[in-house]
Amino acid sequence: MHGALLLALLVGLPTVTGAVLLIARPTRGATAAGVATAALTLAIAVAAAVTRPASEVALLAGVRAGFAVDGLSAVLLVLVAAVLLAALVVAAAEPELRTGRFHGLMLIFAGAMLATVTATTLPVLLMAWEVMGAMSWALIGYWLDDRAGTRAGTVAFLTTRAADLGLYVAAGAVLAGGAGTMALAELPGLDGGWLHVAVAGVVLAALGKSAQLPFSFWLSGAMQGPSPTSALLHSATMVAAGGYLLLRTAPALEATGWAAPLVAWVGVATALVLGLVAAVQDDLKQLLAASTCSQIGFIVLAAGTAATQAGALQTVAHAAVKSLLFLVAGLWLATLGSRSLTGGLRGAARRHRVVGAAFTVGALALAGLPPFGLWVGKDAVLAATPSISPVLYVAGLVAGWTAAFYAGRALWLVWRPAAGPVTGTGPTRLPRPAVATTVVLAIAAAAAGLLALGPAPLRPQPAPQGWELAVSAVLAAIGVLVARRYAERAPAPGLLVRWIELEELAQRGLARPVLVLAGALARIDDHGLARVPAGAARATARLATLVTAHG
Repeated sequence: MHGALLLALLVGLPTVTGAVLLIARPTRGATAAGVATAALTLAIAVAAAVTRPASEVALLAGVRAGFAVDGLSAVLLVLVAAVLLAALVVAAAEPELRTGRFHGLMLIFAGAMLATVTATTLPVLLMAWEVMGAMSWALIGYWLDDRAGTRAGTVAFLTTRAADLGLYVAAGAVLAGGAGTMALAELPGLDGGWLHVAVAGVVLAALGKSAQLPFSFWLSGAMQGPSPTSALLHSATMVAAGGYLLLRTAPALEATGWAAPLVAWVGVATALVLGLVAAVQDDLKQLLAASTCSQIGFIVLAAGTAATQAGALQTVAHAAVKSLLFLVAGLWLATLGSRSLTGGLRGAARRHRVVGAAFTVGALALAGLPPFGLWVGKDAVLAATPSISPVLYVAGLVAGWTAAFYAGRALWLVWRPAAGPVTGTGPTRLPRPAVATTVVLAIAAAAAGLLALGPAPLRPQPAPQGWELAVSAVLAAIGVLVARRYAERAPAPGLLVRWIELEELAQRGLARPVLVLAGALARIDDHGLARVPAGAARATARLATLVTAHG
């Protein structure tokens, strides 16, 4: 009973409080209520991570709704709750976000993510997955008078929603394959070809949610939303959910014989291609978005090579780093009114030195330099790749070098003196709670790597060799130094700046053909099929009239 209550509080507290704030829309106290709820949720998450509760309740005949906390989900629970708290504290610096609507949406989203992390059965996962998608649409398009933002929210929702259909296919395959309880742990034991169908559905849904190729474009548009939203959704929750699901179902991926290698290749391809996209971005949030796709690619690669511990470390390290960088970007946007690295953000770290120092820690960690977590996490993931192909290892090293380049480039630019007079649209002083939050996240980003190099129980498996860590560190240092030389060069317009036209390709290859087909089927329905029952009704009426007349 204690475990069931703890799990109910973990998911229910942010969800119910968020619903109340969203419906009531209080003009005062929303920030305090949101932050207090996030703090309590973090405390509950820590308790759940320590006690590892599990609970099941009847949902349908023979189907259970299951929740549980194990080693993998315990880490994610604390991570999600901590990033939620940090995002809401920093959001208080922006007057437009001190609303019941914003805090309600953020809390409901977090509740759905916590349900996703603890779900042990497909029905629970499906419900939480759907709520996450709906809340992400509302948060990305938070400013209703911003047409670009509302369109971006719609694109993100429709793209991930299309991929989410894979989970419904997986659920049907699980039932058809004889796993009546619909537990995720039963996937590897499905009968016959149903295993392949179920795993294909899971892979599709996970790749879409984690913005992997070819779905990456939706994350670019999602940068229209508030920066605290990006810090939560695009570091520790929504995009991480896809990678987490693949890590959770790694035994099933391996059981198919084809899914694990496919996932590994998609992950490393995304890490490499989106790393190149990030390297040419002038907009800081676009750089961070492309970087997110790239870094999540390493988590997907870990799932494909069954390196679950390494994938978990990469997830934690990336979330700490990326939430920090997104929140700093939001603070600079609020005070300086710019997202351009070669424009208004040049010299931003000099004007806000504490936040600039925190950004420096985050950028160095993102670059993969020692002793930070992404250095160890990336190499732990790559240590498992020779089981599939040495090409994966080489491609991963190149993707890691690219990360060092784009992180170094951003770092050099925010510390270089501004080219002209400093202008801004917001306050010159940043709120102390927001600044303190960035410092705490910077410490967390540094601690992740130190823990991974600490006692043996904390080290990821397979553990990278010393020479692998050394090669990676040298490549990262070279990448940062090379970035210094090329930092000033503004990116020329091109395919990489435009995210290799992924959205346009999706429009031409999928959306427009589907709309054309839908229009054709609608015409057939309106002018063909719809006339059949209407004609039958008229004939029946005439027959009834004749019978009555001659009866």
